[in-house]
Amino acid sequence: MALPFLPGNSPNKHLGKERFHKSQHFDYSNGVPMLVGSEKPGVGGELLVGQKIKPKFSVYPKGQGSDLPSWVAFDKQALCFEAYFQEAVPEARDETYRIRKCKIYFYLEDDTIQVVEPECKNSGIPQGTLIHRHRIPLPPPNDDQFYNIFHFNINQQMVLYSRTFTVTNCDSFTSNFLTKLGVRLSDPTTVPDDPYSNLREQTEKSMKPLRPYERRDTLKQFLDHDRKVLRFYCFWDDTESMFGDPRELILHYFLADDTIEIREVIPPNSGRDALPKFLRRCKLPKNAPTQLKQPGQITDRTVLNVFASQSQGKRYILDSLKTGAVHEEFYKDCDLTVGGEVNVFGRRVLITDCDDFTKEYYRSKYGIEDFTPMQYKAPVAPKPQRLVPPYNGFGSEEDSLSSCQGLLPKPPQKDFCKFMEKDRCGLDSNVLNFRAKMVTTDPVDRERAFIISFYLCDDSISVFERPQRNSGVLGGKFLERSRVKKPGQELFKSELSEYFKAQDLYVGATLCINNKHFQLLDADEYTFSYMERHAEEFPKANVGNILSKLRSIPEEKQSEIRKFLTLSDPNNTGFIPYESFRGLLMGLDCSLSEHEVLVLGRHFSEHKQPEVDVGLMLAVAQDLLKKKSFEEFPDMARAFTYHDRHKTSRLSIKETKTLCKAFRLPLPENLLGGLLSKFADGDEIDYHAFLAGINWVEYPAPPVMPEDTLKFDVKARFDSSGAEGKNISYSALLGDVFSFPSNNGDPTNSTST
Repeated sequence: MALPFLPGNSPNKHLGKERFHKSQHFDYSNGVPMLVGSEKPGVGGELLVGQKIKPKFSVYPKGQGSDLPSWVAFDKQALCFEAYFQEAVPEARDETYRIRKCKIYFYLEDDTIQVVEPECKNSGIPQGTLIHRHRIPLPPPNDDQFYNIFHFNINQQMVLYSRTFTVTNCDSFTSNFLTKLGVRLSDPTTVPDDPYSNLREQTEKSMKPLRPYERRDTLKQFLDHDRKVLRFYCFWDDTESMFGDPRELILHYFLADDTIEIREVIPPNSGRDALPKFLRRCKLPKNAPTQLKQPGQITDRTVLNVFASQSQGKRYILDSLKTGAVHEEFYKDCDLTVGGEVNVFGRRVLITDCDDFTKEYYRSKYGIEDFTPMQYKAPVAPKPQRLVPPYNGFGSEEDSLSSCQGLLPKPPQKDFCKFMEKDRCGLDSNVLNFRAKMVTTDPVDRERAFIISFYLCDDSISVFERPQRNSGVLGGKFLERSRVKKPGQELFKSELSEYFKAQDLYVGATLCINNKHFQLLDADEYTFSYMERHAEEFPKANVGNILSKLRSIPEEKQSEIRKFLTLSDPNNTGFIPYESFRGLLMGLDCSLSEHEVLVLGRHFSEHKQPEVDVGLMLAVAQDLLKKKSFEEFPDMARAFTYHDRHKTSRLSIKETKTLCKAFRLPLPENLLGGLLSKFADGDEIDYHAFLAGINWVEYPAPPVMPEDTLKFDVKARFDSSGAEGKNISYSALLGDVFSFPSNNGDPTNSTST
């Protein structure tokens, strides 16, 4: 009964099949149509009737190891088998067959096989690689297949190109690898004896050659000590000869072959020619000079003439006792010591010292610890002091001094490294600016204001006078930029004058510049910050030094200081005004300068940022943008909208700042940062409100005064809102100086530590 032709009931084998391609079985070979696809599968890759799968490579167990291909997983891995084969020798009298040992290498990455026979000395047959590395087919009738890993085992025969090999053993790696694959290995077998090879070994052992050689193996010494050289500093006293003088030498001892080389140290202006070597590299005999040896007297081996006849010739044998040998001693490393002598062909050379490598070599090999250098010459006489004539008044002192140091005067060299390190770099000017006044009894000069600038790159000083209305004094440049000498120095002297340095300038210091006394009253923010950052260079700005001065206060005054600080803070806030703090420190006997008090006040001051009106900030920003004619607000709005991927009308502060810099928004950094912080809601900014606030075209703000613009422009050079306008945290000061915290209770109950 036939089944209905319905899905699931039909026996058609093509149901569910997806591949129906056909293999190409016919092709033209040399113009003749032929069947070339006998091994190709049928439709869809299915095997034809009687067709078998012929694997190309070995199949390894699945589920073990990585999924890498075999040429990666088994790279540089090979199985090694020991084998032999028997070869017939039909035309030889001494042997009828020969056993030849070899090794079979199976490479796991591509199933290739290589057969190598170890070379035997004087075998007379070609040896080495018998079969080059490639895939070897199986013997007929399976010659269409190749050997794989499962064809190998111990104590079995393998036919490789009609030559039968017997596998006898394998190495440990091969044994472990095959065992993990599930191959049961047989027991190792022995290689049969080769009669002819045994005969040759017996013959070689019984042979006594007529010319035996004594082999001296120096390769080990060369490999162990190659490029290792001992260096000794030597001295040769040649003063006894005519025109002779002491000679300094360097002796090199080569550990690789026990040879010695000597070079001469020729001092400058000695009048001697710079010869390459004092003694060429050779073995140095101990008893030189000796009588010249005859040719053949010194040989590596000696022989005896035991028989001589005109008819039968001469017979020689080796002199094993070396009765006629000439022995000559050479210097070894054990003969060279610091303080010893070396006979260099009749010249008495003293070893005075050696280098660190030589000391370590003798310390490790011979246990020598005493390497005291030998004093062989008188100490060098001190050079007489060169007296420099006093300054003559022409040019600078350095220029006049250089004319006394040589026949050809050279311009004085400046400190180029200091110039490159301290020169202006970007916004870092490396210039210290101080506000100063003139110390004088003249009431007009007393009101004049000066700015003293110190340039760190070359220690030069310039003085600029601020112009003042109705003062009767013209402002401008008061002193050209130059180095300024310290007062009280003699003009015409041999020593160089001392100039003002950066450490001499601080708030409260008095400088004498061209017989004019200036007192430094204040400094700009950059000067204070630079001196505090480089406190190791400026002692007046080192907080640690200032606190150490305060710690030297006697204990009886510490309680009074605590009472004063507590009474100065009636509200128990822990802070006091700067003026009270300054008056307290200046009244102590700890020699604090005005600059040190300012640094201490800046260190313990209350850091509060004053609140600024947002409307004023927007008005100042619009005023600056209007002066710069900046009108790219529509383009900025499109850029902000493009970067707003989620269409939330918000961007991060970083992205907003980047876009403002991309459009080159002409606003100061502090003003732009303040506006972004005002419009920020967390880490995001409503860019529509920000753009509307700075858009002076559509939403103009009321005009601002010039002094309001200066608040957000570049910071004033001398800002009076430093430590003077802040409160000082005296509780932190007490904790750092006197090691006791602040107590806002009754000051009469406070005790000092």
